[in-house]
Amino acid sequence: MRHHVGVTAPPSPTPVVPTSTATAAAGRPPGVVLEAVLERITYANEETGYTIARVATEKSGNDLLTVVGALLGAQPGESLRLTGRWGSHPRYGRQFEVWNYTTVLPATIVGIERYLGSGLVKGIGPKLAERIVAHFGVDTLRVIEDEPQRLIEVPKLGPKRTKLIAAAWVEQQAIKEVMIFLQGVGVTTSLAVRIYKQYGDDSITVVREEPYRLAADVWGIGFRTADTIARAVGIAYDSPQRVKAGLQHTLSEAADNGHCFLPAPNLTTAAAKILAVTDKDGADLGVPADLITNCLRELIEEEGVVREDVPGADGLVPAIYLVPFHRAERGLAGSLLTLLNTGRDRLSAFDGVDWARALVWLKARTGHELAPEQEQAVRLALTEKVAVLTGGPGCGKSFTVRSIVELARAKRAKIVLAAPTGRAAKRLAELTGHEATTVHRLLKLQPGGDPTFDRDNPLDADLVVVDEASMLDLILANKLVKAVAPGAHLLLVGDVDQLPSVGAGEVLRDLLNAEVVPRVRLTQIFRQAQQSGVVVNAHRINAGEFPQLKGFPDFFFFECDDTEATAPLVVDLVAKRIPRKFGFDARRDIQVLTPMHRGPAGAGNLNQLLQEALTPSAEGRPERRYGGRVYRVGDKVTQIRNNYDKGAAGVFNGTVGVVTGMAPDDHKLIVRTDEDEEVEYGFDELDELVHAYAISIHRSQGSEYPAVVVPLTTSAWMMLQRNLLYTAITRAKKLVVLAGSTRALAVAVRTLGAGRRHTALDHRLAPPD
Repeated sequence: MRHHVGVTAPPSPTPVVPTSTATAAAGRPPGVVLEAVLERITYANEETGYTIARVATEKSGNDLLTVVGALLGAQPGESLRLTGRWGSHPRYGRQFEVWNYTTVLPATIVGIERYLGSGLVKGIGPKLAERIVAHFGVDTLRVIEDEPQRLIEVPKLGPKRTKLIAAAWVEQQAIKEVMIFLQGVGVTTSLAVRIYKQYGDDSITVVREEPYRLAADVWGIGFRTADTIARAVGIAYDSPQRVKAGLQHTLSEAADNGHCFLPAPNLTTAAAKILAVTDKDGADLGVPADLITNCLRELIEEEGVVREDVPGADGLVPAIYLVPFHRAERGLAGSLLTLLNTGRDRLSAFDGVDWARALVWLKARTGHELAPEQEQAVRLALTEKVAVLTGGPGCGKSFTVRSIVELARAKRAKIVLAAPTGRAAKRLAELTGHEATTVHRLLKLQPGGDPTFDRDNPLDADLVVVDEASMLDLILANKLVKAVAPGAHLLLVGDVDQLPSVGAGEVLRDLLNAEVVPRVRLTQIFRQAQQSGVVVNAHRINAGEFPQLKGFPDFFFFECDDTEATAPLVVDLVAKRIPRKFGFDARRDIQVLTPMHRGPAGAGNLNQLLQEALTPSAEGRPERRYGGRVYRVGDKVTQIRNNYDKGAAGVFNGTVGVVTGMAPDDHKLIVRTDEDEEVEYGFDELDELVHAYAISIHRSQGSEYPAVVVPLTTSAWMMLQRNLLYTAITRAKKLVVLAGSTRALAVAVRTLGAGRRHTALDHRLAPPD
């Protein structure tokens, strides 16, 4: 039985030719060893790993000592062997600087009880730990390891819980074996757990022989981490295996930035940068360009990537795609053309309709008359197989959709309404009076992501309406359009001036650029909307004009030129001022939207401050620390990856919810999502959840909130863009509050967003020459 596992500080983000741990530390004087029990973590930065913690030693008694350093992964209750040095902080006094640490199994009755009761072993909480240790004493850990069947001797401990504890102990020890192997390359505890869950007993073999598989198979491990591991196990910096992995990673990173492909010259240039390394003396070791070119050719021959010449501004572009994006782009174009060109029509009742009479009926039904642009959109949706409706806030998109649904319903059409997010689907249902769902649930995605409804099993619908279509990425749009039955009508509704989808592609913009797709753009702002500062200023910003900051009851600007002071101002606005003046609930109704994650007024820091203001630590309120975050009952959280295995039909990136329950003994918490579904998360899955008191503007797409607060500081310089600010403002239903620098606001208004993404969907929809 192994009694410890080492964890070192995370590796530098800049790749280096590997050296042994001993060599890396050769310039350091010998460290001091401190044996201690981790009592609590007072601060942890999930990005850097830097942690401040309080520990107890045998000599310190009730006086806790402060330790600082890379301690992410260690949990309160663990016994640690810390290596480092003593120092003194001018403000906080004496503290121990941790260079590395190992966990050790405790040897005293008090230590064992604290260890087992800390929640480290699934199935054992504080009360059960007390009973187990009372029965077995200092022999407790040996019994769990060698004779777990004896646990049934403990009063009130049945066979089911005994088996659970034994299995959890075995898994924990197996994970620690993997961690021992990974410690020299700086892999964190959480990543070691994921590697073990992916590969089980084969973990060490895969890591040693196929390390680049980790980047593809294990969520949270990118090329840089896999590369560090690969070089530590002896793979050369100029190995074809490494170069091919670097090329595929570059394409994957481009997809994360929205591109469906990269031109070959862009790809090889970008790959050369990430493949460059330095030796132990700091000298640059670049990978030869001809090696990168040869490896790319081999990847194409092996069908690891696809090359296709596509039209560009200056002639044909040698486009290199990852296979899924090439298939999706071709598939989506083919499905759209099939829908457009089919002779069948499931809404043929509108072919010879008396539109004058129909519109009179509609006015009597809704109480409002359609504007000419809206009337055109209604006709288009009900007579064309594919149509796009776009326009800004206050231009009547919602009423137009309601009118389309009313007319289709009058003809007894089968109608399906969907949106990319739960909040958007709820809003769509409210405005139409017809059931709506998310696109993921509509398609009934199965574990792994394959849809139940597809070309061979299409949706039984005559009219499919998808709102917030600017959010549709290439992969999801392809799945959706494949599921539309031949002859059915597809209407995509969205604001093309908002940010494009988080995933790869620019589907809505490409469809508007394709002449073959019928479209209507609503431009008239209705009189009622002209009284709203939210609507008026959204259009001003979209036109590159500075917003009108005074004179509206629903739009405010709080000036604060000090970046550091902006964060507490935002917290005060959310927690006190806005609820007091407008009656909004700080957690449910107000959403902070930030241009950036990092920085004083970024989502990361604001989430910590807002959590302390709205969901502070309290006696009797259970909480769980994971990395740099603490989760509490009442926390507002959001999912950050698609997980097709969770919930009734998967939980998807951007899903928001509230932590409603926590079971420390069973290592799980419960989240009620904005789709009113309760979803369980194991404590080892908490890397899928982040706090959502403040979220990035990108993550807010498709959602609406009663009130939106947007911090604008010059520290977010690179992200201050017009479409970003426009998107943030259009997320608000009733109130927008901007806080920060007038200069930052001006920069955002005048700065156009990033250039077009690399896509070819519009070209694939163009008629042949």
